[in-house]
Amino acid sequence: MNNRVTMADVAREAGVSLMTVSRVVNNKGEVSEPTRRRILEVIERLGYRPSGIARSLATSRTGIIGLIVPDISNPFFADLAKGVEKVAYAEGYNVFLCSTEENPQRELDVLESLAEYRVDGVLTCSSRLDEKHLVDSLGFFYSAVLVNRDLENEAPSVGVVMVDDVHGGKIATNHLIDGGRRRVAFLAGPETSHSGRRRFEGYKAALAEAGLPYTPDLVVHCDSNVEGGYDATKSLLSTHPEVDAIFCYNDLVAVGALRACSELGASVPNDVAIVGFDDIMLAGLVTPSLTTCRIQREEVGRKAAEMLLEQMGGCSGKCETAVFTPELVVRRSAP
Repeated sequence: MNNRVTMADVAREAGVSLMTVSRVVNNKGEVSEPTRRRILEVIERLGYRPSGIARSLATSRTGIIGLIVPDISNPFFADLAKGVEKVAYAEGYNVFLCSTEENPQRELDVLESLAEYRVDGVLTCSSRLDEKHLVDSLGFFYSAVLVNRDLENEAPSVGVVMVDDVHGGKIATNHLIDGGRRRVAFLAGPETSHSGRRRFEGYKAALAEAGLPYTPDLVVHCDSNVEGGYDATKSLLSTHPEVDAIFCYNDLVAVGALRACSELGASVPNDVAIVGFDDIMLAGLVTPSLTTCRIQREEVGRKAAEMLLEQMGGCSGKCETAVFTPELVVRRSAP
């Protein structure tokens, strides 16, 4: 049985019209102060809660922010979402979280659905879409912020929060080279990942500066999870046993690489040194503990949400771009 209190119940109890209750709920004025107080007393007593859909039609606001991530099971995006939610909640917004499972078509479908729900703004993290589809889809929204994905052509109405992945790829690879490693492989993550492409740029730059040859066979794309790192490492070391270091797309991939090395009898770090990326909590708990590039994940989320809320309030001119710089954290997998 549906016991939800409606606006009609409030009107009946207060002895006024539906229009009068609507004016009070939506703070439209044109209601005498005694009548307003009586209606508010009835609302409180009956426990009436205005419909979010009805309110959005009246105010052109839903009070909802859309947050799209490629894989919510990845702790990186869970921490980022926490930062977004804290800022949104403090400003009276709810967050509608969508995970696309690394599937570009699913990402398109999610963007279309969020537009149909008339969310007030959208945050898209590590988008896997090509630029044309991404720009076209963001055109559905009045306010949008991209996280760790830039656009080749300027889009003045889109804010951007970036991680300096080129720098991260370079410092990770430099650390391995400085440790005496000369056959450094890169597990590059999904081919659709723009972060992976930028980390690859840093990896290649570090090899070039050290005078080491770039070997395409030592760059392997993989799923961005433990299983992806495990499978890629077993395949890599079976065909290239001379590899003495692996730079991994993220920490989950690196954990998979650790497991594969253990099964193959390759000691970490004596035989193969491993560096991850992100510094999720798991990085300090595995054995050996994981050397990695730290990103302030929650702060990235907070900044993205603040930028979106500023846009929704009406930013003038080109929207802001913010960049976070990774920091190398040295642990036992690559001392």
